[in-house]
Amino acid sequence: MRDFRIAVAQINPIVGDLDYNSKKILEGIKKAEEMMADLVCFPELVLPGYPPEDLLLKPQFVEDNLKALEKIAKETGDVVAVVGFVDAEDDIYNAAAVIYEGEIKGVYRKMFLPNYSVFDEERYFQAGKEPNIFVINEVNVGITICEDIRYADGPALTQSLNGAELIVNLSSSPYHVGKRDFRKRMLSTRASDYCVYVAYTNLVGGQDELVFDGGSMVFDADGTLIAQAKIFEEDFLVVDLNPDGIFRRRLHDPRRRKEKLKAQMIEKIFVCKSTKQRQEIKPRVEEDLKIEEEVFKALVTGTRDYVRKNGFQRVLIGLSGGIDSSLVAAIAVEALGNENVVGVIMPSRFTSKASIEDAEILAKNLGIEIVRIPITKIFESYLDELRDSFKGKPWDTTEENIQARIRGNILMALSNKFGYLVLTTGNKSEMSVGYATLYGDMAGGFAVIKDVFKTMVYRIAKYINERSGKEVIPARIFEKPPSAELREDQKDEDDLPPYSILDPILKAYIEEDRAFDEIVAQGFDEDLVKRIIKMVDRNEYKRRQAPPGIKITPRAFGKDRRLPITNRYAPWK
Repeated sequence: MRDFRIAVAQINPIVGDLDYNSKKILEGIKKAEEMMADLVCFPELVLPGYPPEDLLLKPQFVEDNLKALEKIAKETGDVVAVVGFVDAEDDIYNAAAVIYEGEIKGVYRKMFLPNYSVFDEERYFQAGKEPNIFVINEVNVGITICEDIRYADGPALTQSLNGAELIVNLSSSPYHVGKRDFRKRMLSTRASDYCVYVAYTNLVGGQDELVFDGGSMVFDADGTLIAQAKIFEEDFLVVDLNPDGIFRRRLHDPRRRKEKLKAQMIEKIFVCKSTKQRQEIKPRVEEDLKIEEEVFKALVTGTRDYVRKNGFQRVLIGLSGGIDSSLVAAIAVEALGNENVVGVIMPSRFTSKASIEDAEILAKNLGIEIVRIPITKIFESYLDELRDSFKGKPWDTTEENIQARIRGNILMALSNKFGYLVLTTGNKSEMSVGYATLYGDMAGGFAVIKDVFKTMVYRIAKYINERSGKEVIPARIFEKPPSAELREDQKDEDDLPPYSILDPILKAYIEEDRAFDEIVAQGFDEDLVKRIIKMVDRNEYKRRQAPPGIKITPRAFGKDRRLPITNRYAPWK
């Protein structure tokens, strides 16, 4: 009877830091050896970090990545390691190296290159031409990389028809809400259709606007999930497989015999043959998360890694006493510790007493330092200096925006003086319709919730209180109407419909690309839909100047959604 132990090393690399990533990979290899694994697999492009983007256009970077791989190979002992790297020959390839006892035994090159959403791999890579199989301790193993396994007739099918009993998929699949369910269904289908074990290893951690959720998985030949790693955490998953069961199952599936007659014959590369005496390990299946906890963890992970990987220690947040800044502050504390978060309260003559009190209570509940810098005198000096220039003009959004820009200026001054990173607090609902001030509340280094709709902001904030068992975010913040407080008795709903109406319209238009008539047919007022679409399209110029933020939804602003700023298309015509 054959038994086979696979280890899945779910790690958090840093793009471009070859020394750090090599160290993490070698630690995983050593741990796999200690666990007496036959095979340890790492995520896609784990050595250079993912996505390396235009670093790939630097020949020296590609060469350094190859040298780092050679060093890793020399230190690899009695376990087969599958490591994602950049291969180079006549071109460069997204590839996986199969390493054993100091040697690179073979390489698989990714065949399907994604070029949609946030992916642009065709900009950089040449596609691999054919799959192969590696014989590891008498087990036929097919290596695939991320997108390869999404295609039902892709390389994994050819590998299985050539005798592969285990398909290993190296992946760096960025998170968005709902994606984990899709992955599970797809991988389960591949395992049962091909009658193979499928071991999926995913990256974890934040990289600029992307956050990777991990949640690596192993499925048996029935398509049953038998192991799952932690979500949004580094993890090391070890699973014992029974490849003999694959042969028995295939004997009862006559369809395979006909398919094999048409299948491409592929190379089998012998890697090693050894027998390891070990006790069986019970597989571990980590629980899935509820959506509010999942999004919260994504925001925490993305914030922590953006701040830390870019060399910052402390962050600044303008606290208004509203729900958005409260949520961002809570996320920052979870990500960085309360000693590394500073709240700045900047009241004006329009700031209510309740907002100041709520900001102070929040800061006390979170245990963060607060700085109070009133802006009333500064604002009055602006008005005095502009009085002649504005003569004969009524008060409008100009005066409102001056206040926001004063606050942005103060935050950036503190950032410059102390080296803190400013976290902005605008949400996706506001960013969609331009309900934000350029060079004002948009000023900062990282936009934590820029891809979180306002209705979801409230849901995550409630979750934070529930998990804490107390009011971290004061109840009054949930109850009072949202307001920028830039004029007397201002409310968001003076300029926007209720968020319960606005958010579904925005989701339909931005994320689903619904036509104008389709959105109206969902029951929304025609004139309102037209007004909202105009606001979205006219504010593309603002969003292009916004700081990066964490992708949470299936269609985020930025590299995920690229519309022209100069654009006269009117979908309602």
